[in-house]
Amino acid sequence: MWQTFNFLSIQIVLLFVVTSVHTYLGLHVIRRRIVFSDLALDQLAGMGIIVGIAMGINGGSIFSYLVSMIAVLIGSVVLAYVRPVNQRIPHEAIIGILYALALTGSFLVVDKVPGGGAYITQALAGCLLWVNWTLVWVTVVVYALLAWIHIRFRHQFIQITENPGTVTREKAWDLLFFISLGIITVLIVPIAGVLLAYGFLMIPAAVATLFTREWGKALKIGWLVGFITSLLGLFTSYFFHLPYGPTLVISLGIVFLAAVFLKMFSPVNVPG
Repeated sequence: MWQTFNFLSIQIVLLFVVTSVHTYLGLHVIRRRIVFSDLALDQLAGMGIIVGIAMGINGGSIFSYLVSMIAVLIGSVVLAYVRPVNQRIPHEAIIGILYALALTGSFLVVDKVPGGGAYITQALAGCLLWVNWTLVWVTVVVYALLAWIHIRFRHQFIQITENPGTVTREKAWDLLFFISLGIITVLIVPIAGVLLAYGFLMIPAAVATLFTREWGKALKIGWLVGFITSLLGLFTSYFFHLPYGPTLVISLGIVFLAAVFLKMFSPVNVPG
């Protein structure tokens, strides 16, 4: 009984913290139309874990997180500073290419690692064995620091999202934004996996965006939807013995589809 209570308590605290920051950053990602940027960083973090394992580094160790952080820092620099010279090529093309390279690199590395296929699955679906209270409190502290940064400099970040090209040293702010995405990615991917990490960022924010353009209202809707849906997915996974990451992704996806269906019959239109 105690083990069950402890396990669920860890997950509930983690889900509360994760949905809070991810929803806010997800709103920026959606409104800036760079919806695959986080997926690229997630995959880079996953590749970092796999590269670390190939180097003999245990997954979930400090050195494993360090390798992942190096990978996402490189990706953050690319996303912030590398832009196509030809205006007919969108920034999203760079993001897609970065994701493809990270995924392909992961496959190349695991091909040389005994039982490598299992590591790909682990990177996609996460590993709950790495979750403990120490990791949760580290996540709480780091997310709180990131939240403070984005509250302190919210005007710059929101201005870049709403009116790009109007902020001084915009690429430097862009780099800070992508590093923020990278840090939360490094912390959550080993636990939740690439797919759920992406779901946490995108789906609650997408649901909120369906119904409002106001930042405050969107955050409240996203937080509420993300946390409650994640709780339902958590308990479904635990009591029906289903894989954690995929179950939460499906739960979030079902709620998103329900929101789309509801919006089809809503008399209120959200301006584009």
